[in-house]
Amino acid sequence: MTLLPELPFWAEVLVFVASAAIIWVAGIWLSKYTDVLSSRLHLGQALGGLILLAVATNLPEIAITYSASASGHVDVAVSNILGGIAIQTVVLVALDAFGVREKRPLTYQAASLTLVIEGAVVLAVLAVVVMGTQLPADLVFFRLSPDVVLIAAVWVAGLVLTKRAARKLPWTGNGEAPDSQSRPRGHSQEATASKAKGTSTVKAVAVFAAAALATLVAGVLAEESGTAAADHVGLSGVLFGATVLAAATSLPELSTGLTSTKAGDYKLAFGDIFGGNAFLPVLFLLAVLVSGTSVLPGAHASDIYLTGLGALLTVVYMAGLVFRPAKQHARLGIDSIAVLVLYLAGVAGLIALSG
Repeated sequence: MTLLPELPFWAEVLVFVASAAIIWVAGIWLSKYTDVLSSRLHLGQALGGLILLAVATNLPEIAITYSASASGHVDVAVSNILGGIAIQTVVLVALDAFGVREKRPLTYQAASLTLVIEGAVVLAVLAVVVMGTQLPADLVFFRLSPDVVLIAAVWVAGLVLTKRAARKLPWTGNGEAPDSQSRPRGHSQEATASKAKGTSTVKAVAVFAAAALATLVAGVLAEESGTAAADHVGLSGVLFGATVLAAATSLPELSTGLTSTKAGDYKLAFGDIFGGNAFLPVLFLLAVLVSGTSVLPGAHASDIYLTGLGALLTVVYMAGLVFRPAKQHARLGIDSIAVLVLYLAGVAGLIALSG
């Protein structure tokens, strides 16, 4: 069942653009009230708070994964998830260019061992994704396949390690780099929660629920209208899902990231991107549940290519967090420049692969 009737091409494009705009606006409210509810429910940086944040910031991808899997467009769901990891990593380039106030690159300001661990969790999850593509397609039990269960388990284990690292690491300065951001990670969230003290918890829940519903509906409409428009112009579902659709669903991360960096909370902005990227492959579990088939063994060569691209971009930023380039070039750190060049080259390769 679909929400949209058959529409002319111009109407499909209009619906897609309107859906992207709703995702952007609703994402801002979701982010704000996620901070408020985490504070009111005393979740903070606890495991429950991290899970709430991961789900809230990835509601567009959740909606698209469900819609695409239910309508038989599993390839769109897979490419949107894996392409989303790559393009959300590129969001850090935009934050480096437009969000950093000091004359130092983003990785210089955000550097900490905790973020390197979060990047390692992304790599671990992507490694399981590649492993899953090699399993037999009929390995499904109770509408679940072992690869997606392992992905979810690795993600949860990564959350536990991240939470433990945030408390204490056996390193000088608890793994925090000297001369990085002066205030602790998450101070911008506390400021948001503090400003909303006059807002009742009931109102916070209502606004959060309304924004979540708007995001879910807009996500489904974006998938349906975008896929139909892509078919009209002969664009493959894989290429569309990995580029245009992934860019649209990354708008909330861009908005919330700019809010964090402009408040000087560079570690939070970085952590939200790595955290969201680690969560995205967990949505393969939803795709298997909805479709009833093993998703990863049917992955295209382009999907494995996107997995490698996402891992490569993550490694570049992990290296940046360790080496901390201090000079800016056109307002960007050398690591951000490398990520941008690699992503553009990666998209060119994806076009050649899909052609």
